[in-house]
Amino acid sequence: MLSPLGSIIALLLGTAFLLTGSGLHGLLLPLRGQMEGFPTASLGALGAAWAAGFVAGCFIAPRIVRRAGHVRAFGAFAASGAIIALLTGMWVDPTGWVILRIFTGFTMAGAFMVIESWLNEKSTNENRGTVFGVYMMLTYASLTAGQMTVAFGDVSNTLLFMTTGILFCMALIPTAVSKAVSPQPLAQVTLDLKGLFVNSPVAFIGCLLVGTANGAWGTLGAVYGGEIGISTLQIATMMSIAVLAGAALQLPAGRLSDRIDRRFVIAGLSFGASLVGFTIFLTAPRDGAYVIAMTAVYGAFAYTLYSIIVAHANDHASPEDFVKVASGLLFLYGGGTMLGPLVGGVLMESLRPESLFLITALSHFSLAGYALLRITRRAPVPVDEREAFNALPSERAVTPQAAVLDPRSDTEDTEDSEAEAAVK
Repeated sequence: MLSPLGSIIALLLGTAFLLTGSGLHGLLLPLRGQMEGFPTASLGALGAAWAAGFVAGCFIAPRIVRRAGHVRAFGAFAASGAIIALLTGMWVDPTGWVILRIFTGFTMAGAFMVIESWLNEKSTNENRGTVFGVYMMLTYASLTAGQMTVAFGDVSNTLLFMTTGILFCMALIPTAVSKAVSPQPLAQVTLDLKGLFVNSPVAFIGCLLVGTANGAWGTLGAVYGGEIGISTLQIATMMSIAVLAGAALQLPAGRLSDRIDRRFVIAGLSFGASLVGFTIFLTAPRDGAYVIAMTAVYGAFAYTLYSIIVAHANDHASPEDFVKVASGLLFLYGGGTMLGPLVGGVLMESLRPESLFLITALSHFSLAGYALLRITRRAPVPVDEREAFNALPSERAVTPQAAVLDPRSDTEDTEDSEAEAAVK
């Protein structure tokens, strides 16, 4: 009993360091770039580059893991993240940062896939839900800790970049000294976008639009805060509380979607997020406390949507297809996450800082309208045939391997079918 528990604790500890470093680096770059006078469009390109690297990593990294093994691959990914973080502190250039950000996204995707598959290996059908829940809470707590670290440092020098590198290196230690046996090969990532659209048009369009909104906010929210003149502490609080509010609302909103048509919940949350976005765009608030309160409400709506969209897609899919569905949704979400920061950066540069919320509001309003339209075209899945809602970790860390770890996934059937295919 103690050995498996010890190996999971070691892995979770490494995960905490990795996610803390990721949260710190993700907020540090736009703040430092803004201080250096980088164009807002260039800062938006940082988010698009990270998303492109992350999506590519989800599809390419499994090959590296299969060839090198989990422990060595995780070490390579974490070490690469440390090197890149240090390079961004040494090479302060917008073009250089965009290039390096692609590699950051790639290495983080590889590291998270190793973590999630390792946790799945150490989980049983009896404790999978608990392990998944702990991983979800750890994700949010660590990302928040990393973002709040920015408030207690000076973005004008290299100390915070060095701190990021140290955190990534610390992530290596628990797994490097662990006696845990390396897990089985990663689940194969496959795409069937046409089948995914037929399976659930709302989930297909929803992931694109939610990715657009979340990508714009996640990359440029700090830039918006800097341009309206609030303090670094308030910016860090604003970015963290938006994600935490979304995490807090996931479970009640998810439970509601278990009882009624999930598309009504998707439409309601999307409309709420669009209303907050339009309000900020039109009123242009400047008071830090008011902005934080408004973005908390925005985050509660916006950061709840992805989990419910995934649940809606899974309602129409068999358990053995969860990984395939997750891969397709991740690809679409990543596409939106690449688009959002680019469009948001151009709008903020050409209009005003609040234009960030114009792109989020339009995305969410479009999703609300499309979800309501689909309600008139397709009957809901009967309540007794739906998959029970399960909250997901932050989209910043989720990969297709999270679907394998998800307690709703029919992992045994998937593994059996893969084994049979290998024998043939």
